[in-house]
Amino acid sequence: MTRVLSKISVKHIFGHIYRLPGVLNVIASVSPPSINISTSMFKSAVYNLKDAGKEQVQEFLNSFDTVLSDCDGVLWIDNNAIPGSADTMNYFRKLGKRIFFVTNNSTKIRSDFSLKAQQLGFIASENEILSTSYLVAHYLKSIGFKRKVYLIGSNGIGDELKAVGIEHVGVGPDHVKPDFKSMQLSDLDPEVGAVVVGFDEHVSYPKFMKAATYLNSEDCLFIATNTDERFPKASSIVVPGSGTLVRAVETCSERKALVLGKPNEYIRKFLESSGLNPARTLMIGDRCNTDIEFGVRCGFQTLLVLTGVTSTKDLEKISKDKIEPLPDVVLPKLGDLLSLIET
Repeated sequence: MTRVLSKISVKHIFGHIYRLPGVLNVIASVSPPSINISTSMFKSAVYNLKDAGKEQVQEFLNSFDTVLSDCDGVLWIDNNAIPGSADTMNYFRKLGKRIFFVTNNSTKIRSDFSLKAQQLGFIASENEILSTSYLVAHYLKSIGFKRKVYLIGSNGIGDELKAVGIEHVGVGPDHVKPDFKSMQLSDLDPEVGAVVVGFDEHVSYPKFMKAATYLNSEDCLFIATNTDERFPKASSIVVPGSGTLVRAVETCSERKALVLGKPNEYIRKFLESSGLNPARTLMIGDRCNTDIEFGVRCGFQTLLVLTGVTSTKDLEKISKDKIEPLPDVVLPKLGDLLSLIET
């Protein structure tokens, strides 16, 4: 930490870094009230908000008008809300901030996501859900796509496509047959004009063959929901994410997909029509290579929480080695922010 921040020498703001069990701490070498918290000060600072005083936390809250939050690993894991997350998001809304739930999960339609959020204690509406399943349908509709989609994915994407009048094929099992290499062009649908890859629990070798064959045509679009390596899980079991399937199709088709989910900027472009101000937008996430990268690319403020993919150990390495993208601020969990205000 050697740069000048907000006209105050960094030596007057940050001292040394030390460790406490479960969290990285940055110590201020002067009393908290003398610190002027601002967007420029926090830029990629990996600053633990638990070290800030109440007034500084309030100043941070005043620095953004719109909140974009990842869901899995930030607000909930599986079907369980992370303690304090709902109260904090609802508090943002009470302060008059616009809320959007931004998820790379493509397995549900927006109404299902909003219902899940409500059942877990979040105030949420369908229009505030920005899921990759919805973004796929929105993108294809916006470019006037009229053909069929071959979908390596789930009914979440399929139902969103159906809602905008786009037909699709491919959802569900496509089992490997003993003579799978004898697949013929007659086994494919000639009306397919796009291949979309998301999370598919029924992924199989025949699906890869069909996707790659469709993509042999340069006129066939290649779209992916996201490239997440794995899903956040409370247990030590690794659940491979959509990125596993996307990379496989990219390899066998020898093409690169247009990725609509985080960290790509399609969501920012989508929100620009509603008057989004990047400098006054906060992105909350649990992954540096998707959520924080997305925030950095779009010029948002960023808050990393340690309840999902990124662990305390990961954070220590990221901070020590300055592995980009670096989050502006960090909290062990989102609910800690509300507790800082209440104290």
